Amino acid sequence: MSTRHGVDVAVIGGGAAGLSAAVTLARSLRSVVVVDGGEPRNAPAAGAHNVLGHEGIAPRDLLTAGRAEADRYGARFHDGRAVAARHCEGAFEVDLDDGGTLRARRILLATGLVDELPDVPGVRDLWGTDVLHCPYCHGWEVRGRRIGVLGTSELSLHQALMFRQLSEHVTLFTHTMGSPEDQAWEQMAALDVQVVEGPVRMLSTEGGRLRAVVLAEGHAFPVDAVAVAPRFTARTDLYEQLGGAAADHPMGSFIATGPMGRTDVEGVWAAGNAADLSAMVSVSTGAGVAAAAAINADLVAQDARAAVRARRAAAS
Repeated sequence: MSTRHGVDVAVIGGGAAGLSAAVTLARSLRSVVVVDGGEPRNAPAAGAHNVLGHEGIAPRDLLTAGRAEADRYGARFHDGRAVAARHCEGAFEVDLDDGGTLRARRILLATGLVDELPDVPGVRDLWGTDVLHCPYCHGWEVRGRRIGVLGTSELSLHQALMFRQLSEHVTLFTHTMGSPEDQAWEQMAALDVQVVEGPVRMLSTEGGRLRAVVLAEGHAFPVDAVAVAPRFTARTDLYEQLGGAAADHPMGSFIATGPMGRTDVEGVWAAGNAADLSAMVSVSTGAGVAAAAAINADLVAQDARAAVRARRAAAS
């Protein structure tokens, strides 16, 4: 297995957080390699929203532009996956899927998360188009339309309230969440949210677009969009290999960090959805910049200490 030249920072993940970090680090004259598997979570979506100056930009266009910016400042890229990571003589080694190994002084994990969707036929096929989860990411696009909420937990009640802000035509399908408590029933009734009890069998489509929610007993309810509450599972394999442990959250699991993305593992930072399950594109971008600034400051301090030791050794 060949070992590639060492760099200051290995950024694992080429999404909004990873690319923003790469730009920030490269502008500080740090050597950076971004390991990018090329599978952005928001790829099915038509546009990324709440991105100041780029409202509605296609997700891949945003990443293409970000990658070009990082490249302009000298960041390098590995188009593939990081398959393993370990500590090595005060630094890190990251094994790549092409058989090479990347050596880095610091690691930033911007590995994102996996959406674990309800096991209902049609949900996966329509994910990111007619099946949604975030009212801030996609709510405007379905405003005023017939919106169904697929109940899987108490979080579905919150989703129903959030999407009711956007449309008068919201239906909560209890599915696997069970019957709402009295207070929730009262809220749904007061807001004219229809509640349909019973398991959902499938989402009915026509021409690749959502047409109805079909119950197990066969009744179909016409809808234009369905909101779901996935379980968000951060990609923590590399972090765990380095000695870290995934943290639990009511919505899933994530990499716990302190200020500016520092993790419990010395020399390792995390940013984006791997560390913040609810982070939208703009939040991930900011987190990447903050983590990069912290990493650079950490390296500056280490280099200054090394320079002092070298000066003292020369003087003696």
